[in-house]
Amino acid sequence: MNFEIMRRIPNFVLLRAFEAAARHESFTLAANELHLTQSAISHQIRELEEYFGRKLFIRRNRRVEPTAEGRRLRDHLSRAFDRIEAACNEVAEAPAAQVLTVFSSHSFAVKWLSPRLPEFMQAYPDITIRVRSGSALIDLTQMEDIDIAITYGAAAERPGLVVRSLGAEQIVPLVSPRLLDAASSLPEQMQRLPLIDSQLSPVTWQDWFAANGMVCPARPRTSFDRGALAISAAVDGVGVVLESVRLAEREMARGELVPVGASVFQTLARETHFLSYRKNQQHLAKVRLFIEWLIRQLGAA
Repeated sequence: MNFEIMRRIPNFVLLRAFEAAARHESFTLAANELHLTQSAISHQIRELEEYFGRKLFIRRNRRVEPTAEGRRLRDHLSRAFDRIEAACNEVAEAPAAQVLTVFSSHSFAVKWLSPRLPEFMQAYPDITIRVRSGSALIDLTQMEDIDIAITYGAAAERPGLVVRSLGAEQIVPLVSPRLLDAASSLPEQMQRLPLIDSQLSPVTWQDWFAANGMVCPARPRTSFDRGALAISAAVDGVGVVLESVRLAEREMARGELVPVGASVFQTLARETHFLSYRKNQQHLAKVRLFIEWLIRQLGAA
């Protein structure tokens, strides 16, 4: 016998009132937002507190402050309401419009994808792009709200998914030209210039110095957990960063960063970014057009 399992969730009206009051830290502002009276908001909050059997707010003279449990509930509800709002917006899109949700590693999204998106939007105005970023290894068999994933370092290999490498990327030392000294040899400068660690990079400074027959200096290094941050630090003159040319192309084009000894040192290359999409959706227009555009952009770059 099949039994339906009902979700144990308080009345939505109560949750909506609580989220607005916790976000504003004010019953009055919540009442204005929801077009209710302050008394109605206060009553709904009391009803929700009775449901949980604990206080959700500390009442002060002219404002309210969520308790620790209230802050935790507020944060979860705010994220859930954002998702609900986004879903409703998608349903309300014009009939001809399509929404494509792309998950991308943070640095790739900021440094490479975002600057090119206006071209895609102009070419395909009926496709609305929603970009989500993060460092997680996305499994598209579990994340049905994501159409395409561009992940860093690896991709989840699952039946029913297509996984493609976005090609080998040159990983070279990049530095602000103002730190270079024309009077010294490049090997000498690499021994004394401050080095920046890009923590997620598949090529370490030890790898690079070993590949070039040099000893890696054993001095403290500034470290960043995102390639985009490490590149920005190099632009600011913090030191030399060992990063992907693909991610730093705008800084190089503007002359803010230059490769150190491109004709002197050995260049290392690695496949670092991977494209994933569902096999049964690869012929959907929005998925197919984005993938074809992405591959064209990579070829042009």
